[in-house]
Parts: sequence; structure tokens; C-alpha cells
Amino acid sequence: MDRSAAEPPYRRIVAEIQRRIGAGELRPGDRVPSTRQITAEWGVAMATATKVLTALREAGLVRPVPGVGTVVAEPEPQPSPPARSGGRRTVRDSDPGLTRERVVRTAIEVADAEGFAALSMRRVAVRLGVGTMALYRHVPSRDELVALMVEEVLAENPLPETPPPGWRAQLELITRLRWAVFRRHPWMHQTMSLTRPMLSPQGMAQTDWTMRAVDGLGLDVPTMFYVTVSIAGFAHGLAANLVWESEAEQESGLTDEEWMANQDSAMNSIFASGTMPMLARLAEIDLDFDLDRVFEFGLRRMLDGLAVLIEGGGIEGGGGEGGGPAVA
Repeated sequence: MDRSAAEPPYRRIVAEIQRRIGAGELRPGDRVPSTRQITAEWGVAMATATKVLTALREAGLVRPVPGVGTVVAEPEPQPSPPARSGGRRTVRDSDPGLTRERVVRTAIEVADAEGFAALSMRRVAVRLGVGTMALYRHVPSRDELVALMVEEVLAENPLPETPPPGWRAQLELITRLRWAVFRRHPWMHQTMSLTRPMLSPQGMAQTDWTMRAVDGLGLDVPTMFYVTVSIAGFAHGLAANLVWESEAEQESGLTDEEWMANQDSAMNSIFASGTMPMLARLAEIDLDFDLDRVFEFGLRRMLDGLAVLIEGGGIEGGGGEGGGPAVA
């Protein structure tokens, strides 16, 4: 049996790009093939091309550069040779000032600038100018590093000990806080799950705070939990677009406005066909559209809907006394 034929296509492509990097055909800072170039050269689907770049990032071989694309990563710095003292060999710490806090803050900077897929222990070490093994003295694994990053980011905007009066003001506050976090750190969306949440003390505290906002309003515990999950899920779902925006801009080097401008001719042709009259009407007006406006509209409508439930004293789909996971 031909083993290469049984190997997943993305692995063969990864191996070929690794070969080009190893042979010096692609040097540090050079752009590697984009997802579109991969689909054209190897005849694979866009999802496969995306998987190729993700695998290369996770291996620390490439990194995304905003406005440029995905480039070959710089080689990891080699540790300094051992120094001699009094005829005896002594190994110097590559960075005596390295701390867990510095590692976590640097990891956040990497994820902010290059995306969650680019985050690796090796990439953080390169940014700090130390060997990868130096990080493991402070953080035992990438998973532990991500958990510490989440706690650090969520602690940036603590919830008030004395909440504003009224359930609506409190739910609005926590949702705006979450949206602000996603806005500053889009990668946070990729660390959070509604069904398999990370056991984050800060995230669990937010869940508890949100449930207390609707406590004493005639809702049972399951309904209070579903309210909490729904309001968190609204911000979380919309935040996925922030990730896509960031990745698309890094991949194409175009802002959303520039990308839309490039589509004008094709879109006008479609609208002129008369097959999409509502979209054609939309194109005739100067619509100021962005994710923040969608957030504002959606938040108001969600709170209006919850008001019908809460102020009407209704019980929606509690499903018994069983609870659910703690949502971050």
C-alpha cells in the first residue's frame, strides 16, 4: 500500500512547506503560501489549506504578520555557551529576570498580535529572547499558560462589588464587559466554551454574578442559569466574527473597508440582475455597518426579550432542578 496516498493531504503539504523552509527556499520573514495559493497549487479545499497553516503555526515554523500575511518564523535563539568561573563550568540563566508574570503577559501580546493559532511556547520564548525550556520553569504546559492568560485578561476589568440597581443594568454591564474583553483580545473567544468551559475562577465568578442579577425575580434556578448562558452566548457568538476579521486581515492584508471596496463591481452586477431586490435596496443606502452596531442592536433586543420573561414572572424551560456547567 502506498503510505503517501493514505496520508492526509494537509500533512503532505505541511511536509513540503517544511522542506522548503529547511532547504532555505523560504527564509525567516518570507511569506509562505496563503490559503488561496495552497488551494491553487495543491488542488485542495480552503478548509484543508487553513489546516496546513494552523499546523505550521502550532509547530512554531510560521507566524502571521498583520497586513503582510503568514511568514516564516525566526529561529529560536540558542542558549549562551556555559561561562567558566574559577576553572569550573557554570551555566548562566538566559534571563534571570524571567518570571511567570512576564511569560503570561508576553503570551497575551503574542495572541493579541498574531492570533491564538500562533501561540506556542516556542513563539513566546522567541519574543522573550530565551530558550523554550526556560519557560517550563515557570509554566508547565501550553494549556496551563492559556489558563493563566484567561485569568489575567478577565482580571483586567473586575466586576463591581456593588452592582448597579436593577437586573437589566446588571446584565447590560456584564455583557458590555465581555464584549470589551473580546474587542481587546479576540483570541479569548477561542478559549471559552459554553458546554465544556474552562474551570476559570474569574469566569465562574462572572457566571455567579450574572445569576445573582436575576435572583429573586420569580425565576427558578435552571431558568436563571439559562438566562446567564444566553446572555453570555450572545457576546461569545458575535465575538467569533472578531476572530474571522483579524485572521482575514492578516491573510489578505486588507481591512474590511478595503475588502468590501474590491467587491463593488461583482456585487453591483449581482444586484443589477434583479434576483435579490432587498439586498439591492440595501446597497442604495449609505449603511454604517460594523460589529459594534450589531452588538448594540442585539443587546437591546435580547434585554427586551428577557424583560418579557422576567417582568411577566414566567418560567421558561427549566427542565427540573438539575444545573449545568459553570460558564466562563
